[in-house]
Amino acid sequence: MPKAYWIAHAEVSDPKVYEQYKAANAAPFKEFGARFVVRGGAQEVREGAAKSRTVVIEFPSLEAAQACYDSPGYQAALAIRNPISEADLVIVEGYEA
Repeated sequence: MPKAYWIAHAEVSDPKVYEQYKAANAAPFKEFGARFVVRGGAQEVREGAAKSRTVVIEFPSLEAAQACYDSPGYQAALAIRNPISEADLVIVEGYEA
C-alpha cells in the first residue's frame, strides 16, 4: 500500500496564533501516523508561484491522510489556523515502484 502526503503552501499573518495551531494539530497527526518531511524550511521557487511556507506531511496510507483531515481533532486545529492564514492543500497518494 503506497504512502500518502499532504502538500501545503501557506501564508501566515500571525505567527503566535500559528504556534497554537501547531500545538493543536499534534494529537491528530500522531493518531493518524503523520510524519513531517518538510516543515517550512528555506525554499526557492523555480517555476510558477508558491506561498512563503511549504509543508509536506507523510501518512501511512491515503485513507489515513484523508481521515486525519476529516477528524474532529484536526478540524478543531484548522479552526485556529483559518483566520490567520491563506493555504492550498493537496492530499496525494505516493508512488510505489
